[in-house]
Amino acid sequence: MVYTVTRGKAYERLVRKLTVEVLWLYVAKVLLTSKPLKAYEVKKKITETFGIKPHTMTTYTVIYRMSKEGLIRPLKLDGDVVYELTEAGKREFEEALNFIDKVLNSLRH
Repeated sequence: MVYTVTRGKAYERLVRKLTVEVLWLYVAKVLLTSKPLKAYEVKKKITETFGIKPHTMTTYTVIYRMSKEGLIRPLKLDGDVVYELTEAGKREFEEALNFIDKVLNSLRH
């Protein structure tokens, strides 16, 4: 007998909340673990690494906001704009991961 898992709306909302709505975490992780990247390279790497396919404009909007907040910084490299994670971005990323760990631990116990 084959069982199929039907995922409900609550699960779908959770997936959206933990992917698209916190895309900045994925941008930060990609920039933390690689050299400075162009915006489209960030999007491509997120898809390759995490299997998430964010819309191009969503990715660019998140990158713009992160830059405005000082979490990433744009650099000129061979005439292109690339982005790197700042120290503030690294701290914010680590704080976010710690928060997620606390939430998961609370839900599990």
